[in-house]
Amino acid sequence: MQADTSSKPKKKSSLKAKVQKFGTALSSMVMPNIAAIIAWGLVTAIFMEGGWAPNATIAKLTSPMLHYLIPILIGYTGGRMVYDERGALIGAIGTLGVIVGDLNIPEFLGAMIMGPLSAWCLKKFDQAFQSKVKSGFEMIYNNFSSGILGLILAILGMLIVTPVVEWGSGLMSSAVDAIMKVHLLPLTAIIIEPAKVLFLNNAIGNGILVPLGIEQAAKVGKSVLFLLEANPGPGLGILLAFCFFGKGDAKGSAPGAAIIHFFGGIHEIYFPYILMKPILIVAAILGGMSGTFTFQLFNAGLKAAASPGSIIAVLAMTAKDSYLGIIAGVLVSAAVSFLVASFILKRDKSTDSGDLAAKQKQMEQMKAESKGKEMPSTDEVRTSINSYANVNKIIFACDAGMGSSAMGASLLRDKVKKAGIDNISVTNTAVSRLKDEAGLLVVTQEELAERALEKTPSAVHVSVDNFLSSPKYDEIVANLKALSQVTDTPASEIGESKKVAASGDQLAKIDFSSIKEVNFIRHDQHQGSATMATSIFQDKMAKAGKKTPVKAVRINELDDENDHLVIATKAAGKNLAVRYSNIQIVVVKDILQDKLLDELVKKLN
Repeated sequence: MQADTSSKPKKKSSLKAKVQKFGTALSSMVMPNIAAIIAWGLVTAIFMEGGWAPNATIAKLTSPMLHYLIPILIGYTGGRMVYDERGALIGAIGTLGVIVGDLNIPEFLGAMIMGPLSAWCLKKFDQAFQSKVKSGFEMIYNNFSSGILGLILAILGMLIVTPVVEWGSGLMSSAVDAIMKVHLLPLTAIIIEPAKVLFLNNAIGNGILVPLGIEQAAKVGKSVLFLLEANPGPGLGILLAFCFFGKGDAKGSAPGAAIIHFFGGIHEIYFPYILMKPILIVAAILGGMSGTFTFQLFNAGLKAAASPGSIIAVLAMTAKDSYLGIIAGVLVSAAVSFLVASFILKRDKSTDSGDLAAKQKQMEQMKAESKGKEMPSTDEVRTSINSYANVNKIIFACDAGMGSSAMGASLLRDKVKKAGIDNISVTNTAVSRLKDEAGLLVVTQEELAERALEKTPSAVHVSVDNFLSSPKYDEIVANLKALSQVTDTPASEIGESKKVAASGDQLAKIDFSSIKEVNFIRHDQHQGSATMATSIFQDKMAKAGKKTPVKAVRINELDDENDHLVIATKAAGKNLAVRYSNIQIVVVKDILQDKLLDELVKKLN
């Protein structure tokens, strides 16, 4: 496999990458603190007057959490993004200034400004003076510089930033109120749904809608703004349409994706389905519009942010008087997106089976095969493997660093564990938190690959269409596993292992009792030769009354299991030896008419 690598970052980011970067910066300050927002929402939903179990004493938590705890956490997180722990501390101090400046409104926007700004000021101050500090005075400098500069920034935040934030917050609130009064809020789906598919979902939801929603919920007890991005209905409808009217792998994977999306709240899982057929964005938009219209019709809203956007989280945050409206809105949005997506898919007369990432990669392999390039040379295989020589850490990076990347990391971690690779850690994080370091392999979605490359220019990069189903995971594991076999082996000797001896003694080393499938490897010597060899061998097996399945596969499609017997030429055998360690291999001079083939038929079941 050829990893997507680059030694130098691009000089200029694309506009799309810049927008993603700005949106993610906002989101990254809120996303890590969603638990605190949910805690506040639960307190208001359960213990406030009109809640499920009103309790005036416990309800006293709501105001301090809303006006102090959450803004300070946001400022702390924003500061840490800019300048690690020193930035986090001064970010919290600076945020306190805007909080005290106006105790009547939750200063979420002020925290998003003062957190990063305070950390940036301290960073520039350190760059100017830290190197001049005498040995032994480092702690004094660190503490006093943070304390004094933090105090100054808190005062500036209280006197200057607070009035600006009040004006901006009032302007945005007035705009939202005006839109809601004229019932135009459903039209926001025209912006939100396409932006979500471009992996700006967390930026829009947590960076913009959640802060506005919290201010609204603090005033009236609930907000529909929490639902504009988090509503799982549009995505559910599209995935259900693929279940009934999709083709190929897309149809087969859609039921599982629907469950993960609707109950797990991982919205990113349906984005590739839309990217595969962009016209489906119309279904998402109409579904989002109809859902929001229904929420407004029932005057429904959530007490706090629903994160992740699963039906479970949505219902947990639903206001006491809004359950009917919330359920109706989700169902209506799912029904509308399902009907529109079904119409689009049914009218699609293309012969393309619509497979997702695996199908796209398979098409690339088929194109290469038609040009006589399907089987890479031994040197090409060795070059690919050697690109992983220094890898000791794998990081999955997504926009928020939580949902989809966590699931992708879990899948690959399981594959790495089963392959017996104990020295490679597999973790996940947000793209914005990536740090360039030696021995790093970064796996990210193709939409975020450019930003990942900017953050880690010296890492090995692998981009995938879908974190939950990518053939590249097997290629990564194969390269890592093969690395130990070829590190000290000359290319001319690859494949000359005891498992690939070019003599009749090979059969004595094969465990025929474990064989469940026989495979021929498609290669570039004669187009279609593997298919022909498979047909001939199947006929021989049938005449002998043997029932073991015989299939022709590509080299990257093999499962590295002992129950696979692979019949290959010497050239193919060399590549197999460096990619796999568990499959059983028999090397023949001619896959169409070698004497060993008849011997194999006798020994197989």
